[in-house]
Amino acid sequence: MASRRAPAARPTAAPVIPQEEIDRQVERAVERTLARNIPGLRMPTPDLDLDVGQTPKELVYAHETMRLYHYKPMLDEIYRVPLLVIMSPVAKGYILDLAPGQSLIEYLVLQGYDVYMIDWIAPRREHAALGIEAYVADMIGEAVARVAEDSGETDLTMVGYCMGGMLACLYTALYPRKLKNLVCFTTPINADGMTLYKQWVNSRAFDIDRLVSELGVIPGEMINASIQALRPFQRSANQLQLLNNVDNDAFVKANLRFDRWAADQLPLTGNLMREFVRDFLRANQLMTGDFHVGDKGIDLGKIRMPFLHVAAEYDHIVPTAASSDLIGLIGSKDKQEIVVKGGHVSLVAGGNAVYRLWPQLDRWLAIRSV
Repeated sequence: MASRRAPAARPTAAPVIPQEEIDRQVERAVERTLARNIPGLRMPTPDLDLDVGQTPKELVYAHETMRLYHYKPMLDEIYRVPLLVIMSPVAKGYILDLAPGQSLIEYLVLQGYDVYMIDWIAPRREHAALGIEAYVADMIGEAVARVAEDSGETDLTMVGYCMGGMLACLYTALYPRKLKNLVCFTTPINADGMTLYKQWVNSRAFDIDRLVSELGVIPGEMINASIQALRPFQRSANQLQLLNNVDNDAFVKANLRFDRWAADQLPLTGNLMREFVRDFLRANQLMTGDFHVGDKGIDLGKIRMPFLHVAAEYDHIVPTAASSDLIGLIGSKDKQEIVVKGGHVSLVAGGNAVYRLWPQLDRWLAIRSV
């Protein structure tokens, strides 16, 4: 199947924030984080009964910061090829399983897919040395072996979301014979398209070595601050929208679920954060061809199995300028990119995702999962 792309998305204009303002925000976030000096600091989670992550699952394997879950099949007959979903290490997996009827995981299970997920927990200081090689070769590699053992199938479809998509690409480039299909959602590949992130990490106040040395892990609060800087007025707009719909219980609960997840960012191990900043955001090595996992060079052209990439037209976290080069770097002849309306999160979990993305994903997977 030849590569087929949806009509080109209108580029989303990034907000123009002067470097002096970025420097001020970074300095404030860094100094506040270091002053607290609480490794693995997490944003407080409101004590609300929001019923997230309800699709029945069981823990298959745990190692370091990784948790491998298997969702219990709901149909008598399931597709032969299991799916392994890989979350971003900074994000909790319940965004894909928010609530019945608003859950991509539930939808996939109800379509007959055998679904596994790699979810991550907050690292502790003793995990500080875990870097990209530990995540890709060790933890994801072990998860792939455990899925094969648990399911009895050697074929596998990997589905990566955001930074989880990047990790999935790195794993597949290293071990291309391990997978039957690869799917990535909003996957960053060209750091030059992540303008505000680059401003953040290139700020004179952002000393990644100092942060790693003093903290060991980079707190979720600081990661959340960098994300909030990308859309400084979004939280106020969300609160106004919530106020306008205060009598709509379903809307309020859905909004609070999103808010809870957005504030519930996971810390990153110091070494993973350092390598991500140094090799990806600053040096853009996935585009220059210089990226390494351990001592092994990464060539995305070695990914020759069926490949699907899904991008969001209004994604402020991974703009299309940061993800659109991925389809051209993949070596497969059976590759496709879908660009749908929506943002980074609403792409997979919003009310419109049920109609815009989920059925297209099902159609793509179904013929490649038998």
